[in-house]
Amino acid sequence: QVQLQESGPGLVKPSQTLSLTCTVSGGSITTNGYYWSWIRQPPGKGLEWMGSINYSGSTYYSPSLKSRTSISRDTSKNQFTLQLSSVTPEDTAVYYCACPFRALWGQGTQVTVSS
Repeated sequence: QVQLQESGPGLVKPSQTLSLTCTVSGGSITTNGYYWSWIRQPPGKGLEWMGSINYSGSTYYSPSLKSRTSISRDTSKNQFTLQLSSVTPEDTAVYYCACPFRALWGQGTQVTVSS
């Protein structure tokens, strides 16, 4: 059974870079056809897709976040990572790693941007 687990700091200061890691167990992130995503939900708002990295390492980003977002992977650790630069309080949200088309989701992690 494939499981996803987010990890990273819960508090980030404005203007800093938010970094989160998703560790995948029970399956390989290089499995053909799988797209691994970062999705967030600000308080009181809906889900927002941020970007994805696929099984071959190709990346895709939301146009609204592309200038600040980078997604990478470490296949030796079966992990993929989100970096969001120049954060503001508007980036406060629950961040999820997921493989939505396979109905695979992490439990989510709260990240607050505050000084």
